[in-house]
Amino acid sequence: MSTSIGIDIGGTKVSGGVLDGDGRILVRTRRDTPDRSNAPRVVEDTIVEVIEELLALADEAGVERPTTVGVGAAGFVAADRATVVFAPHLSWRNEPLRASLGERIALPISIDNDANAALWAEHRFGAARGATHAVMITLGTGIGGAILVGGQLMRGRYGIAGEFGHMQVVPGGQRCECGNRGCWEQYSSGNALVREARGLALANSPMATDLLAHVGGDASALTGPVLTEVARAGDATAIELLAEIGHWLGVGIADLAAALDPEVFVIGGGVSAAGDLLLGPARDTFARQLTGRGYRPAARIVAAHFGPDAGLIGAASLGAEQQV
Repeated sequence: MSTSIGIDIGGTKVSGGVLDGDGRILVRTRRDTPDRSNAPRVVEDTIVEVIEELLALADEAGVERPTTVGVGAAGFVAADRATVVFAPHLSWRNEPLRASLGERIALPISIDNDANAALWAEHRFGAARGATHAVMITLGTGIGGAILVGGQLMRGRYGIAGEFGHMQVVPGGQRCECGNRGCWEQYSSGNALVREARGLALANSPMATDLLAHVGGDASALTGPVLTEVARAGDATAIELLAEIGHWLGVGIADLAAALDPEVFVIGGGVSAAGDLLLGPARDTFARQLTGRGYRPAARIVAAHFGPDAGLIGAASLGAEQQV
């Protein structure tokens, strides 16, 4: 069975794997995303390192050598599926990523938005399998999104559909890295969760006493995974913070349901690891705010089957299918 490489580029990590045609990860690796730089090559160097390591790992494991590379990038990917127009959490501005990587990797390369890749994985193999109309929400450093209509990804005329994270939900609210204020991802994302927790800690709020005890008094150690872990262990403040993130998630989903009317919303990304601590409040808010509630079918809200692996699985699948 032929294999392909999938690469998922986020604000904090570059994950990669070699996959078979059924979406199974055969070997994998990852790197931290380099600190923001004015030189796009810094991130591209990391991508190339990951691809080269995966090729070596495949050889060592006796896995059939990959024939394609699919890349899911956290940014606005143009309709040509070759150029990253804008990446708020990276340094890419009209970056010809496919061409830049193609100069260094001797394999066919496909570029897509990371949320598109994640939704494709869930549609082909996971939580949205069998659905014809679905929406993906990826909660990580920010919020990504993707739309499936009639069983096909809807990328929009310019390739930038699905950037839900930059819908304004609070006029005049928190400043977003995109330059606007009140964007959805400022209220329902990993960054929002961490900002609120650290804000409580730095303000010496009694609500943060137990949180700080978990990290030895170091507010900078309050990361998304740590907050999820302590919430699962029963920390009341962490549970409350996740519930607030979930509330805002439900607000945005209700708006998207009014516009797109999908049968299922799939919630992925790193923050989705919180499970029902996040999705329970989201479902409650969605039920209260859905337009026409009680008189229309309501979309299901489910966790991504593949969790944080959805992006690289979908990227590999899209890359392989583009070469068929």
